Amino acid sequence: MDALTEKLEAKLREWKPETAAQVRARISEVIELADHGVLDLLRSRSVEQEVLDLLDAPASR
Repeated sequence: MDALTEKLEAKLREWKPETAAQVRARISEVIELADHGVLDLLRSRSVEQEVLDLLDAPASR
């Protein structure tokens, strides 16, 4: 077992059941995307925030 797996196992035991369930669901989604070779289609939170910031910025004219 590698360090990431060990850390995940520890965190899943530490978190509230609801949080652990959400993490499991999201990890399952990422695994599914990776299995289908479309992981790059997953929007990163940072890119999403950049778009939201651009939409919120006042128009310069």
